[in-house]
Amino acid sequence: MTKQYTVSILTVLMVAFLCFSLQNWLSYRTSSLILLMTVSVIAMLFDIVPVIISAVLSALIWNFFFIPPVYNFHINNTQDLLMFFLYFFIALVNAVLTFKIREAEKKARDKEEKENTIKLYNTLLNSLSHELRTPIATILGAVDTLNENKEKLSIDNQNILLNEIGKAGFRLNRQVENLLNISRLENGILRPKFDWCDMNDLINSVLQKLSVNENHKIIFQSDETLPLFRIDEGFTEQIIHNLLHNSIQYTSENSIIEIEVRHQSENLIILISDNGNGFPEDKMDLVFNKFYRLPNTKAGGSGLGLSIVKGFVEAQNGKIKLNNKENGGAVFTVEIPAEMSYINHLKNE
Repeated sequence: MTKQYTVSILTVLMVAFLCFSLQNWLSYRTSSLILLMTVSVIAMLFDIVPVIISAVLSALIWNFFFIPPVYNFHINNTQDLLMFFLYFFIALVNAVLTFKIREAEKKARDKEEKENTIKLYNTLLNSLSHELRTPIATILGAVDTLNENKEKLSIDNQNILLNEIGKAGFRLNRQVENLLNISRLENGILRPKFDWCDMNDLINSVLQKLSVNENHKIIFQSDETLPLFRIDEGFTEQIIHNLLHNSIQYTSENSIIEIEVRHQSENLIILISDNGNGFPEDKMDLVFNKFYRLPNTKAGGSGLGLSIVKGFVEAQNGKIKLNNKENGGAVFTVEIPAEMSYINHLKNE
């Protein structure tokens, strides 16, 4: 608050000094307009008390230094006296109205942000209510079946139920991880830790951990000519995992998903493409928004996966693009600035 007082008073004094220095070219009436404009600008930036002080100060300065006779507060001319009171009134009204407008705009923004927050959380609750209910129901049903019919079930049937419990547990764990990641990214808790990474090993590790439907085919050819990249391995692993999971979840059976890694100038380039139906052109700018899910997509997912991808990419000062392929399907292009080094160079460092 003290800073606002200081800045507003100094601004009025500096503008008044400038007008006084140019009084041979500026009439005192023109100077009044310049001082009024100064008060208006201050009103757009600061709280009401500093603004009122600026308005009063500008009126007194204009009277003392500009209205004849100068260097006193006496005004001989009735017209000038009326003009002074009008200036004083307009300066105060202008200051108060501008401040009120700012307050109204702030309240409108707060209301809009509150409504958007409520809408986001309603979307989140609706998504999670389905996304969490399904695996929980699966786990509870399987456990009940095992408890009640353990002696009657064959080993194969018991293994099937245990497998279903494992899949449901993995699905629950994924949703919890997504919620934690988006929260940490927004709060700035997650910070990249850069180290040398072999992209071939990283992608093969993701593929081993990924639960891939047998009706989807993932193609990745290791490129032994790739250098090592200095990136955050955990962030990049999550980026690839989420993009692959998204392609698996939202493409039809027998779809083909391809992974390609390149190095270009000082950047790591990761391309993940599929031969599915692609994305609606008018929705492509929305897919990275939190909780957003394309209309008419199949159930499942909370709309966090791609927003987390974007967060991890931008945390490494990178960018991500989505395009539809000419022959059908979509391609995500991740570009991350990264130092590069070949193994023989790295050993000598």
